[in-house]
Amino acid sequence: MKAERPRITKDPMYQMLRVDDTKGFNARKAQGGTCDLRGVDLRGLDLRGLDADGLDLSGSYLRDADLRGVDLSQVHLAGCSFYGAKISGTLFPAELTAEEIRLSVELGTRVRYRP
Repeated sequence: MKAERPRITKDPMYQMLRVDDTKGFNARKAQGGTCDLRGVDLRGLDLRGLDADGLDLSGSYLRDADLRGVDLSQVHLAGCSFYGAKISGTLFPAELTAEEIRLSVELGTRVRYRP
């Protein structure tokens, strides 16, 4: 996967995440709303409480994001970078090793997980 600059889009659901409105994002998602989150900039965002089930975050930047307690077990994470992210209580896909998560959080490596 080629490393590219993280995208910032005008998608209304993505913009909800950019302003820490995870409740609004979750409500829109529950009503069937969708948005393209591949390769987006999620750096430094508070994503606690996010309903991430089924999202595709491939190639996204989650540097310094607050992911505490978020269930990422059903999320596409190939190429994501978690450098400096808060991951206490985060549930990752079983196939993603603890070592790969640690390397991403500590060194910024991109995870190589494919569902």
